[in-house]
Amino acid sequence: MATVIQTEESDAASRKRPRPDDRRVRHPAALIRLLAGAGAIGVVLLLPLFARATAGGLDADITLGAELLPWPPVKLTAALCAAALLLVPLTTAVQRVLRGERRRVTDGVLAAVIAYGLSLGLDLLVGGMAALTHDSPAGHGRTDPVYGHLAPVLAFMTAVGATGVRRSRTVLATALALSGISGLVTGYATPLSVLLALLVGWTAAHATCYTVGEPFSRPTERQILLSLAQSGVRPVSVHPAGPGRYLATQRGDRPDLDVRLLDREAQANGLLWHLWLSLRLRTAPRPFGLRPLRAGLEHQALLAYAASAAGARTRTPVAVAELGSEAALVAYRHLVARPLGELTGQELTDEVLADAWRQLALLQRRRIAHRALDPQAVLVDGDGAVHLVDLAEGEIAASDLLLRLDVAGLLTVLALHAGAERAVAAAMTVLGPGPVGSALPLLQPIALPRATRAALKLRPDLPAQLRAEAQRHLPQAPSEPLRLERLRPRTLVTVGAGMLAGYLLLQTLFSAERNPFAVLAEADPGWLAAAVAAAVASHLAATLGFVGFVPERLSFRSALAAQVAGGFVKLVSPGGVGGVALNTRFLQCAGIPTAQALSSVGVSQLLGLGLHLVQLAVFSSLLGLGIGAPMDELPSGWVLAVVLAGFGVLLLSVAAVPWLRRRVQALLRPLRAEVLPRLLDLLQQPRKLAAGVAGQLLVSMAFVVCLYCCARAIGTRPAFSGVAVTFLAGNAAGSAVPSPGGAGMVEYLLTDLLAGAGPMDKSTAFAAVVLFRLLVFLLPVLPGWAAFAWLQRRKAL
Repeated sequence: MATVIQTEESDAASRKRPRPDDRRVRHPAALIRLLAGAGAIGVVLLLPLFARATAGGLDADITLGAELLPWPPVKLTAALCAAALLLVPLTTAVQRVLRGERRRVTDGVLAAVIAYGLSLGLDLLVGGMAALTHDSPAGHGRTDPVYGHLAPVLAFMTAVGATGVRRSRTVLATALALSGISGLVTGYATPLSVLLALLVGWTAAHATCYTVGEPFSRPTERQILLSLAQSGVRPVSVHPAGPGRYLATQRGDRPDLDVRLLDREAQANGLLWHLWLSLRLRTAPRPFGLRPLRAGLEHQALLAYAASAAGARTRTPVAVAELGSEAALVAYRHLVARPLGELTGQELTDEVLADAWRQLALLQRRRIAHRALDPQAVLVDGDGAVHLVDLAEGEIAASDLLLRLDVAGLLTVLALHAGAERAVAAAMTVLGPGPVGSALPLLQPIALPRATRAALKLRPDLPAQLRAEAQRHLPQAPSEPLRLERLRPRTLVTVGAGMLAGYLLLQTLFSAERNPFAVLAEADPGWLAAAVAAAVASHLAATLGFVGFVPERLSFRSALAAQVAGGFVKLVSPGGVGGVALNTRFLQCAGIPTAQALSSVGVSQLLGLGLHLVQLAVFSSLLGLGIGAPMDELPSGWVLAVVLAGFGVLLLSVAAVPWLRRRVQALLRPLRAEVLPRLLDLLQQPRKLAAGVAGQLLVSMAFVVCLYCCARAIGTRPAFSGVAVTFLAGNAAGSAVPSPGGAGMVEYLLTDLLAGAGPMDKSTAFAAVVLFRLLVFLLPVLPGWAAFAWLQRRKAL
């Protein structure tokens, strides 16, 4: 095994320490620390609001204990601590300048200035907040919320990289601790102000490192040559062979070496993407950038040795060496081979495909997961032998799920170049039906490496072809995709939208002049009953509008149950997505082919949108003509103008931007192919089409009537046209927010608009909106669940 060289502990290492160059890297880890520091600062600033007694008691206890200490020694100790705190960065700066690291010192000074500026800004922003400050011992007002002596020093030392050296880190921690304690004892600081100063300095340092980048030194070819020589090999020359790669030539008939360099740039490359993937995918590999450099070096060497011991063909490690604290290298025997994608059709024989599966079988027998099987990781040499390389992201003692992912990855890679039929046939011959069948649920783009996903964009139907081909051999094999996502982007957007809407609702609630729930408790029973009737009628109208756009005959009772079930589905899906999926599934179970089912739902949604805009234009025009009570705050005739202007700008943008025009044409192609023929079929049944149009109109009118009755139930008399515009505009805009049923944003917009639609304040408008949403959104959940279960029992869903 190759020797790992400890370069920091030898004289030779000092001679080959990399010299600073012009390269800088924005390491995503600095961004993560910056965000964490900013969040911690926010938490500390909130502590005096929610834990004032605890923080104040701690400060009082420290002050009381300090009074028991003899004063002259305390002042002398404080002066010595201040001097020590000043000497630490000065000494570090001199050392760095003498070592030629002037850019590091400049970054440190910049970080110190930013930390000092942040400290002053927080002092002005927070002022004399209790628990952060107390009366100054000198009798000059109150102390500063940020004990500013510490922040610039910590920022400087962190930015210059001194915190990464054990001795400097110990000296810095001692100086900061003594200075903080002296500030507490002398009464010029509080516990929270000391903590805030440390957080400000730490955050400012990482903000500087991420903004301007951290200077790093890539080893020279001579330094790499020297490290290889000290590792037991005999290199003659080293030449660059790509980003972070070198080719080393050895003496005599020894084979050449492929040298892979691991440095801060390699750690930062793609780290944010890997972090995002780790957040979304529960099987994502651990990002290399989050490992210490030595741990990444050892992991890469371990995987290579384990694969070689398993008998699989891969690059064999020859030497492993560290180049200071910021770089390391791994040298492999040079492999003369080509990626699978560069082979011609004649070269990509069945024997090559079978050999690829045999190499994977050798890894899986030892439970080694490759985890990065993309087209560049499968190499074929001149003899037709397959080599599986790039094992840096792999794992030993891998779980069954990771081994199945490798099978799915190699299936996809081979099918990209040899076709689904040959890839599946070779896998069945070598691995057998069991591993192939278990990999089918994992044939998902998200489960594949990045390069494979990019190649699949040109062949989006390939996973379906692989499933179909495998099921031809294994009819009983599972084909439903396995849930691999830990968190979907839609979930993050939904949570964010819900938090924003909740904040707006709370703001409306606490700024109300009267308690809206007290207003709601005095609702008029007659108008309340009318609102309930309008809410029930909306389901009948929705059923009429749904059935009218389906040329085939449907059971009205089952269709009504499906619309009622939509009230349950709406609670767990954003906007109208759940209703569309439910109606499509209902039509499929009714025996209507998928294409026709989607077309019917698409026609109803498209015409429903058009009718919604027509109704909005009509009622807006009525307001513009002065029909109804005068309303200064509610938009009237200009709503139509704004809508038309928006559509005009959108159409001009589509016409002017080529890629956007092509995208819209691709989206409209299914509309021309499926929806328009379906609409022509409906034109031959005018009674059904009229029923569909009437149903879509009545749905909106039922909701408008329900909202109007809710407003009347709490004792107000708004204009009907104003209520109609309120619902048609507010509900449409609020439902665009990706929260279940538009929850939160719909209430906020309807409250704001309804307050301008009649003689009512926001608290009264909020009460009316809460009653309306209770009737049309929350109360239908229970009957919707019952209807959903009933349809499932009847096999109608």
